[in-house]
Amino acid sequence: MTIRDKIAASIPEAQFSMQETPGDVLPKDKASQTECIPDADFSVQEPVMTVTVPSDLRRDNRSNQRVQEPMMTVTVPPESLSALAELLKKDSELNFDLLRCLTGMDWGDRGLGVVYHLESTVHKHTLIVQTATANRENPELPSVCHIWKTAELNEREVYDFFGINFTGHPDMRRLFLRRDDWVGHPLRKDYDMSREINPLRMTNESVIDTTTTTEIDEEGRVVEQKAVLFGEDEYVINIGPQHPATHGVLRFRVSLEGEIIKKLNVYCGYIHRGIEKMCESMTYPQIAAYTERLDYLSAMQNRHAYCMCVEKGLQIEIPERVQYIRTIMDELQRINSHLLFFSTLCMDLGALTAFFYGFRDREKILDVLEETTGGRLMFNYNVIGGVQADIHPNFVGRVKEFIAYMRPQLKEYHDVFTGNIITRNRMKGVGLLSREDAVSYGATGGTGRAAGWACDVRKRHPYSMYDKVDFKEITYREGDCFARYMVRMDEIVESMHIIDQLIDNIPEGEYRVKTKPVIRLPEGFYYSAVEASRGEFGVYIESRGDKLPYRVKFRSTGLPLIAVIENIAQGVKIADLIAIGGTLDYIVPDIDR
Repeated sequence: MTIRDKIAASIPEAQFSMQETPGDVLPKDKASQTECIPDADFSVQEPVMTVTVPSDLRRDNRSNQRVQEPMMTVTVPPESLSALAELLKKDSELNFDLLRCLTGMDWGDRGLGVVYHLESTVHKHTLIVQTATANRENPELPSVCHIWKTAELNEREVYDFFGINFTGHPDMRRLFLRRDDWVGHPLRKDYDMSREINPLRMTNESVIDTTTTTEIDEEGRVVEQKAVLFGEDEYVINIGPQHPATHGVLRFRVSLEGEIIKKLNVYCGYIHRGIEKMCESMTYPQIAAYTERLDYLSAMQNRHAYCMCVEKGLQIEIPERVQYIRTIMDELQRINSHLLFFSTLCMDLGALTAFFYGFRDREKILDVLEETTGGRLMFNYNVIGGVQADIHPNFVGRVKEFIAYMRPQLKEYHDVFTGNIITRNRMKGVGLLSREDAVSYGATGGTGRAAGWACDVRKRHPYSMYDKVDFKEITYREGDCFARYMVRMDEIVESMHIIDQLIDNIPEGEYRVKTKPVIRLPEGFYYSAVEASRGEFGVYIESRGDKLPYRVKFRSTGLPLIAVIENIAQGVKIADLIAIGGTLDYIVPDIDR
């Protein structure tokens, strides 16, 4: 029985159609023109829910580009969301156990809604779910956080930015704009951005220990209830937002019994910059710079994901030379990030000698990147259609020198830190995360792989040259801090192995495809993802055919990582929270955006 048959049998009112998506690759001469290509009909509909089931990605014979076949769309009433979500997750033949991305939307007359990107880690199929409500005054949708745990923080984000109340959600507070005097929901199209509405307030935010939950009673009415976060008799302390071990302006409120953590609550938003809102008033080339300012240790990879997403919409054929360069740069960025991870974790646990080793060797990568890109943190290198400039004449030689240098250094790292009895006692058996929870929370990257989940985007959805190189996906089964540490250390070796296979084989050719000065994406929605240094970084773009995007959403690698902290920190000592946070390896600007 097909996915369509399964849905139709359980939801008789479902309507199905096939939507052509711009996925075919243009010949080179046409790709350089980047003409807008008519997309499927995007007419405004009544509030409905749409399920889009992409087929497997295939590779075009003429290039390295991967293209998508036409997608199936099924439309059902929004009140059927809960039934459909239960079916998609619990049916053994469907088993959509991963919620990759959850995106709030303001579709204007169509209403306020949500886009869900789903995937089955068992069967490897993917789909997209959309739902909308026409009630703009009091928008309500059913929560799916009891089905996919990652939805809990993501739905709070949607409530914060769009004002959609999710019935059945246990904690319906704002996520980023936490002040109780903030007015409005900024990602709505009718949001008033005048300074008089939300002036710069010089008073401290109030600490409120209650939250609102909403439930549907037996008569179908929405009932709001108050829930207590921390009781008056609990001993609650703050860790952050200034604490150095939170690796940025992130705040934990922790309830303790002696030294044991009984409850933990995460407070985000101290570095929220409204990047997704700003993208709505920027052209497509201008937006690329914002991607590097999310996770600055995945700057190259983030920008790669964004450029891939736009290139997919424009149907641009990317030269093979560019694919080689992008892959090598992504792996250098990964080594760069993992060396900083090693260094800061060592510092958090008191190993200062190892801390200096990591920073010493990371400088060598930055020297190589700077020679070609001109930058050491923000590189501005990937552009729509290729890269900003060709690689420096010294690039190949210096990369090979670095790899030859780095391999023996890793043994020294392990001698000094990995084998240390204090390191092992602080990390082994601490902060346990199961594979099931890793999938449910969407905790990708080294965190998911340390729990036994093979979640590498380079293997799941190959891009650039990753299906043409040989490398192992590093997984461990323990799911503890030590396993998360070892995954990243072993990935440094695999990244060097990938670079080894490419560095002497970079083909001749163009390093950039010429595009029009003003880029207009065809009407439609697009999603692309890469394996960034901390997991899956995704870019969702919805276009109405203008030079400015209608909506841009960045799938944060860090938001799922902080979502799991309460789960894995309960019952451990407060000192263990430092090791847990260090091995989760989140970056706060990526969380807050």
